[in-house]
Amino acid sequence: MWLAKWSLCLVAIAAGAWVLWTVLGQLWVVVLPVLMAIVVATVLWPPTRAMTSRGVPPAAAAGITLLGFVAVLSGVVALIVPSVVDQAPELANKASQGLRQVQNWLKGPPVNLRDDQIDSAVAAITAKLQSSAQSIATGVFSGVTTAGSMLITTFLVLVLAFFFIKDGPRFLPWLHGVSGGRAGRHFEAVAVQVWDTLGGFIRTQALVSFVDAFFIGLGLVVLGVPLAPVLAVLTFLGGFIPIVGAFVAGALAVLVALVAKGWTTALIILIIVLAVQQLEGNVLQPVLQSRSMNLHAAIVLLAVTGGSSLYGIVGAFLAVPVAACAAVVIRYIGEQIDRRLDEPESGTGDVADDPAPDEPGRELADEIDDLAAGATAG
Repeated sequence: MWLAKWSLCLVAIAAGAWVLWTVLGQLWVVVLPVLMAIVVATVLWPPTRAMTSRGVPPAAAAGITLLGFVAVLSGVVALIVPSVVDQAPELANKASQGLRQVQNWLKGPPVNLRDDQIDSAVAAITAKLQSSAQSIATGVFSGVTTAGSMLITTFLVLVLAFFFIKDGPRFLPWLHGVSGGRAGRHFEAVAVQVWDTLGGFIRTQALVSFVDAFFIGLGLVVLGVPLAPVLAVLTFLGGFIPIVGAFVAGALAVLVALVAKGWTTALIILIIVLAVQQLEGNVLQPVLQSRSMNLHAAIVLLAVTGGSSLYGIVGAFLAVPVAACAAVVIRYIGEQIDRRLDEPESGTGDVADDPAPDEPGRELADEIDDLAAGATAG
């Protein structure tokens, strides 16, 4: 009977999760801007709070912060695009020369490949790259094209971020009032912990990504590798996808150095990338992210893999914050259960003698008792 009851509970939970997942899939064009706006709001909230604490009206503070954010993004794009346009033809020529050198090396000893074997291998690699590029593009624009265009989605993200940072302090009192006294306290406690965890993750990952981008970009500039600013920015953005993003950005930097400067420069860049990533993985992330996320590396890797397989690059970017927020909820539920189990041992008398209405654990215990009484009566 015990196994049957828990099996029914698991089936009900799985059915509810499936319904929720289906609804989220149908409303992805709405959910995606909301999630991205929350991430942007965690970045823009500290300067907005600093201005409001000095007497600036919330709307003005949010507008100034958002305009500054858009200006920074526009400046980065304006810095990258001319560099790509100017140096792309040179890189294409050097890539062609590098491919010819590789073909000549493959024809000689010890490989001794024939021309038809090389052509078939090149065709297979080209087809794989084309399919990968198509899947990446599909992942980036998944759920966005149905909303109209990426421009509309970006506009929604900015508008929602403005309202989040302007009216954010009003959200918890509203949530408390809507959900009621008992449940409202739990929702409020979980919301505060989720917001702190999400903000800590974004700020920590931004710091780690900046360190990676600075040192790798400095090495690229010193060695004269083309597209150094572009590669530095890509390294910074890739850092927000833990484990996978840093590897891909570092491999791209080594590849560009190999095509443009040869094996020696590529080997030096590889050493720099490995050294910086070792510093990041063994020093910065364990110290900083253990405080902000408290997630094991295996959980992070599985979350990134699952998110990227479901929603492409956007899913890989959002996977770790979502996993961290889910872990916060699970820990909070575990804490309330432990508190409920420890309550009879914490006092000398009956627990009902000291209801402690302000304690979240006591409210949760009362709700459990009410549910149990209702089930017994039924």
